Amino acid sequence: MTDTVTYTVPAIHCEHCAMSIREEVGEVAGVEDVAVDLDAKVVTITGRALDDAALRAAIEEAGYEAA
Repeated sequence: MTDTVTYTVPAIHCEHCAMSIREEVGEVAGVEDVAVDLDAKVVTITGRALDDAALRAAIEEAGYEAA
């Protein structure tokens, strides 16, 4: 079964921000896809057995905070 998790990330504003988040989050175990909506400032992650703490840590590692 595939899970979907969505985070609001208020500080993202450009494609570079999105790329950084996609790269960091994409390395978390179980992640299959990372979609970043710059206009809505939302990151949507799909995958299997997603770990909320690991996903938030990856977003922070990219330099952003998940609200």
